[in-house]
Amino acid sequence: MSLIDNILVGFSVALEPSNLLFCFIGVLIGTLVGVLPGLGPPAAISLLLPATFHLDVNSSIIMLAGIYYGAMYGGSTTSILVNIPGESASVVTCLDGYQMARQGRAGPALGISAFASFIAGTLSVIALTLMAPPLGRWP
Repeated sequence: MSLIDNILVGFSVALEPSNLLFCFIGVLIGTLVGVLPGLGPPAAISLLLPATFHLDVNSSIIMLAGIYYGAMYGGSTTSILVNIPGESASVVTCLDGYQMARQGRAGPALGISAFASFIAGTLSVIALTLMAPPLGRWP
C-alpha cells in the first residue's frame, strides 16, 4: 500500500464515532490530570492505562494518545494561572504566561498555549507519518 492509502485507512479508523468519543474522553481526563502539579503525561498514562484494558486496540491507543496530549496541554494551565509548572515542559510557559495573567490577559495566554499545542502536535504527527516508513526500512 502506498502512503496515501495508509493515511486514508488511518483516517477511516480515527474518525469512527466511537474512537472520536474515546479521544475526547482521553483529552478531557488528560487535561484534568495535567493541571495537577507534579503529574505529567507519563504519570497520567501509567495511572490511566488500566482504564483501556477492556477496549479494542485502536480505541485504546487513541485514548492513550488523547490522555498524553491533554496532559501536555493541562500543564500549561497551572503555569499560566498560578506560576507553578505542572511538568518540566511547561516551565518556559511560566515566564510569559504568568506575566500576561497578572496583566489581566489570562484568557489570551491560555488560548495561545492551546493553539501552539495544537500546531506542535499536528506538525509532529505529520513528521512522524512521513519519517516512519523510511526508518522502518532502514537496516
